[in-house]
Amino acid sequence: MKTLLKNIRQLVTWDNQLLRMIIHRNMDVLISGQIIDAVGPDLSAKTGTSIDCSRFVVTPGLIDPHTHPVFAELRRDEFEMRIQGVDYERIAEAGGGILNSVDALRKLSEDELFQRSLSRVKRFLKYGTTTIEAKSGYGLTIEDELKSLRVIKRLNQELPLDLIPTFLGAHEIPREYKKNREMYVKLITNEMIPAVADEKLAVYCDVFTEKTVFSLEETEKIFQSAVDHGLKIRIHSDEFSNLGGTELAASMKAVSADHLMKISKNGIDALKKSGTTAVLLPGTTFFLGKKEFAPARKIWDAGVITALATDFNPGSSMTQNLQIIMSIACIYMGLTPLEALQAVTVNSAVSLGIENEKGFIAPGMNADIAIWDVEDYRDLAYWYGMNHLKKLLKNGSLTE
Repeated sequence: MKTLLKNIRQLVTWDNQLLRMIIHRNMDVLISGQIIDAVGPDLSAKTGTSIDCSRFVVTPGLIDPHTHPVFAELRRDEFEMRIQGVDYERIAEAGGGILNSVDALRKLSEDELFQRSLSRVKRFLKYGTTTIEAKSGYGLTIEDELKSLRVIKRLNQELPLDLIPTFLGAHEIPREYKKNREMYVKLITNEMIPAVADEKLAVYCDVFTEKTVFSLEETEKIFQSAVDHGLKIRIHSDEFSNLGGTELAASMKAVSADHLMKISKNGIDALKKSGTTAVLLPGTTFFLGKKEFAPARKIWDAGVITALATDFNPGSSMTQNLQIIMSIACIYMGLTPLEALQAVTVNSAVSLGIENEKGFIAPGMNADIAIWDVEDYRDLAYWYGMNHLKKLLKNGSLTE
């Protein structure tokens, strides 16, 4: 089966030879099955489907490298509390936040959790996203973390969306271990990680390194166990305070360091030296009503590979729309629209180790392609808060 995208108004993608984003006009893209066959002017396909793109912008399918999509309940009440002046940290200290989601998820069976997650996760496709990184982290027992990761595996099998699984048992200290943190860290390193690895349920292991969550020493222990069991590592770091988590992650060759609102110059230098991707989450700062965004301009200009993600979760970033994340990144973080687009395509692919398959449009790449109902690629960020998706091809097939 061949599909021809004909006379594209603007084709915006990464050029792997020039190592920069490029904008082609009046270009065609020929797809054979699930793979891009050719890119160039005046292509033809004797059989198959032809889509006139003369009024549209075409980009790679968007890639979201940081999400928490498997949860039981929404947290609207906490949203209202924040509006009334109670900040996120105080809500968490009072037993809300992540532990609120933990209480709800533990009550559900795997089938119930799968059904609640299915329609929600499918919605990513509606916004032009074709691949997401998907974390566990709302179970915090062996059984409930495995349950969450099994749900992610089932979603991956059920949906055209690609989900790349991350184990995040180190998301918070559960209530039953508040007075014995050491035992919970041992549970993660000695039981949870081996169980996850045995079932091959995750590619990555993540840790939330923060004053009120996991210390540097605890993080290092968890990371070492993950590496020993064949998992790659990611980190939540420098969100509310600078503990040196970014530097630790970089020294251990982490694939990504995420959040980074409080990152130091030493942290930026460490990312550059290690090749670790900075995954920035401006939607979280925006949704929590904070004013300090990650210093994207400094990070980008230092030569660090920089990606953008939604951080989709029920507590601190309730959006699945990477288009509005691009708008926020341009307005509050100083990225250009072209840089923002790079950050949600090829750079996000790099952060997930899939840059040889996804993230840009070229012969031999997977045919994950978004067609946008705009005249110029800059409109994706400029016309903010809207969904500009016209059509989406996932592995060469149009999605619903």
